[in-house]
Amino acid sequence: MITRDNAMTLLDERGTTPSLRQHALASEAVMRALARYFGEDEDVWGLTGLLHDLDYPTTVQNPERHGLDTAEILVDQLPEEALAAIRAHNAEFNGSIPSTRFDFALRCGETVTGLIIAAARMRPTGLQGMEARSIKKKMKDKAFAASVNRENIRQCSQAGMELDEFLTLAIEAMRTADIGLNI
Repeated sequence: MITRDNAMTLLDERGTTPSLRQHALASEAVMRALARYFGEDEDVWGLTGLLHDLDYPTTVQNPERHGLDTAEILVDQLPEEALAAIRAHNAEFNGSIPSTRFDFALRCGETVTGLIIAAARMRPTGLQGMEARSIKKKMKDKAFAASVNRENIRQCSQAGMELDEFLTLAIEAMRTADIGLNI
């Protein structure tokens, strides 16, 4: 399996922008927290979160390949269950079908990072003191972080968590990780 150091090098080699790197680090933090919650392999889940958008710089104009290309790049570097989750995180465009807890965890885990980061940027204290109820309120405002798919976030229930519990876990994971959020 790929090491975290090699994963970080791979992100750099593939043209990851600073904002995409921040998203990757935030997704890794949330996925590691979800792995601990569900009793899963923290390294596999964390690396999956870190690398799920590896192909984004080259598939941004070809969204039907997004996730599929990453899975092809990472064959023999991550287990098949991780590759399936990577493919399924972009199911709306690439035709994959999410079916496992891992699939739904990645879908909701990586999606919620955009909403939390956008909310943190609006607050003088950033992530400090942020609570699930404030993110739930932001979820209702369709104009706020409009590109964030709220239905993907709600798929936390298909992974096995209630929304409030999931949002609390995600906020705490991102607060305690070094995701490069300089607020």
